[in-house]
Amino acid sequence: MIIDLTHPLKDNITVYPGIIKPRFEVGNTIEKDGFAELNMSMCTHTGTHIDAPSHIIKGAKSLDAFPVDKFIGRGIVIDCVKKKSIELDYLATYTDKINSIEFILFYTGWQNKWNTPNYFDPFPTLTTEAVQWLLKFKLKALGFDAISVDAMQEETLPNHHLLLPKEVL
Repeated sequence: MIIDLTHPLKDNITVYPGIIKPRFEVGNTIEKDGFAELNMSMCTHTGTHIDAPSHIIKGAKSLDAFPVDKFIGRGIVIDCVKKKSIELDYLATYTDKINSIEFILFYTGWQNKWNTPNYFDPFPTLTTEAVQWLLKFKLKALGFDAISVDAMQEETLPNHHLLLPKEVL
């Protein structure tokens, strides 16, 4: 089964503070030009996206350098709605399930704040200890319904720097 979790791309969607909002304009129309074309301008971190190692590490892989099977596999959803942070003790209860999958989606309920000012309120993030523990598994990627794997105030992006060198997207 394939489940699409992407937010539709359009003008005026939530973007990381300081990033330009996407812009979509009609470039050509069938009536005028004989073909239809849309002009788009946006950052790569617009809407639902995947962080590549090259996002944080100079000279590291970009997404196009990975085989397509890096983006396909079995996964689980871990409910973190009532969590302020996602800690190792909680994740350890999922050890058997994590051993048999390649993707974890952390459900925090934050998608309900999409396109609201509250989307940038403090959201649950993984502790450093939890990230280091997760790196012991054969995970391809972690997914979140919030803006980042790191808290907004974490300017050094510690979780990015632990995950991306190990190519856990």
